[in-house]
Amino acid sequence: MSRRPPGRSARGSGFVWFWICLLGGALQAASIAWPMPGWSLPGTALGQPSGFWQIASLSLLVFALQYATRVGQAAWRGWVFSTAWLAGTFWWLFISLHTYGGLPAWLAVLAVLALAGLLSIYYAVAVGLLCSWAPVSRTAQALLFASLWTLAELARGHWFTGFPWGAGGYAQVDMMAPWAPLVGVYGMGFLAAILAYALASLASGLVRRVSAWMLSPVSRPRRSGAGARMSAPGPRVQARVVPGLSDGWWGLSRTALLLLAVAGLLVSMLGGGTAWRTLGHRDTASTGELRVWLLQGNIPQDQKFEPGTGIAQALSWYPQQIALAAQANRNNPTTGPQLVVAPETAIPLLPNQLGAEFWTPLLGSLADQATGGTSALIGLPLGSMEQGYTNSVWGMSPETAARARDRIGSPATLGNGVYRYDKNHLVPFGEFIPPLFRWFTDLMNIPLGDFNRGGLAQPSWALAGQRIAPNICFEDLFGEEMAASFRDAATAPTVLINLSNIAWFGNSVAIDQHLQISRLRAMELGRPMLRATNTGATAVIDHTGQVTHQLDRLTRGRLEASVQGRSGITPYAEWTARWGLIPMWVGCLLLVLVIASLRGLGRRGGRTRRR
Repeated sequence: MSRRPPGRSARGSGFVWFWICLLGGALQAASIAWPMPGWSLPGTALGQPSGFWQIASLSLLVFALQYATRVGQAAWRGWVFSTAWLAGTFWWLFISLHTYGGLPAWLAVLAVLALAGLLSIYYAVAVGLLCSWAPVSRTAQALLFASLWTLAELARGHWFTGFPWGAGGYAQVDMMAPWAPLVGVYGMGFLAAILAYALASLASGLVRRVSAWMLSPVSRPRRSGAGARMSAPGPRVQARVVPGLSDGWWGLSRTALLLLAVAGLLVSMLGGGTAWRTLGHRDTASTGELRVWLLQGNIPQDQKFEPGTGIAQALSWYPQQIALAAQANRNNPTTGPQLVVAPETAIPLLPNQLGAEFWTPLLGSLADQATGGTSALIGLPLGSMEQGYTNSVWGMSPETAARARDRIGSPATLGNGVYRYDKNHLVPFGEFIPPLFRWFTDLMNIPLGDFNRGGLAQPSWALAGQRIAPNICFEDLFGEEMAASFRDAATAPTVLINLSNIAWFGNSVAIDQHLQISRLRAMELGRPMLRATNTGATAVIDHTGQVTHQLDRLTRGRLEASVQGRSGITPYAEWTARWGLIPMWVGCLLLVLVIASLRGLGRRGGRTRRR
């Protein structure tokens, strides 16, 4: 993408460009949720996203690519940027591998870097193709870059089960909020890539013009007809002020198109009025209030599955809170909680491993209520050695709890008639072991297993006038899978609930990153998202993505809140429910094919100028 012919060195040494890409990647990671409590850049706050710095950091990569003269050089710079970005995003995997998994520190670091490096191949291929097919037009270059970059994001998020954690669009959850219910996280990433290209082009244009001025010869002054002394600029500084102007009306129109697109994006992010900012949610409406208690047990991960500590705490504290919720509802049915939610694997044992001394008081506290009393949503493992295991959720109303209490003596039928959700998108290495990697998991001291998958678009739970759709752990990373439940507006969920256990990753930025992911899902689908977690972030997010209530991380307690359910379908939910992300794939691929096939337009003297 350089103006110089291939084979000639780009301005600046490879060492300098390496550090620019490394810095850009690290800044891209930090833009999703600022991780440093003691220091911050302007416009950043601890744990919060920064759309501006995401665009600025990506523009550093584009800037480096504009001075690349060989495809391999461009691919290397893209790989360095992406490896720094991804390793800086999910570095906290080191905590689960080393602190809780028992891997030696050096091997845990190597595993994180290897994962980041492998996933970065998608982006290296993308920028390699960009520099191989770069057209003359800056507008076409911007669209080609955005399309290829988005295709790399889609590939990372879906191929080989997918791991889209840290996609660039999540940093835009505030700046590009109106776009979320229209185009989703990948569409927001596409728009951010266009702005990053525009910013990098502006910077490189200024650098070239300053360099041309600094290197231009000083011309001798000459006299005008009136005797005044004048100085004429040398030919080197007579650069085009408006790119494309010397190419005629076609070049000018291309430049104007890019400028208008950038201006439109800036207006949509910085203003646009109420009509624009509420456009994506205009077809949604309130379905009434739901009063909830969200429980946060704060059980350390190294104790969670230990009989004398974590298991004992869980089997005592969570049933106690459910009993208190039921009592609060009995005391005042108009203000007491209608639903209490315990996080993922809040009960860390199988139902048949728990005797009547556990189930009798738990089920009794729910069953001994009038119809419409407090219900409970509880994370727990289910299954058997013969049938396989699932990471699941049970939903128990007073009626179903009463029927289950009558079957306490028959553990195998205890869950009959109880609402059940089974996790569909499993965590690689945690809930299933990829082929050829058994040797790696054998090195760790973690209770791992091959779990069964639940179905896609499982039925919602009808409760208190709402349709509740649970999701577990990182399932809320996959908006297109959650949107599968929105095919029919009459049965679509009105409230989303995420049950998680992020204790595996300690007191790290993973907590903040996951909160931003949940915020974006709420915005895309136009639904409130409730989060019940073991260590944080336990929070209530409304349908516009605003956090209305939040519990302090790493504390034991409950979050008491009310939330408004929503009906109706957002544009994103509508097209994604029908076609998944196929329109995004097809649109980006078509742009790539069209631009690549027409990249020769604008040739002069039989040669294409690379920029």
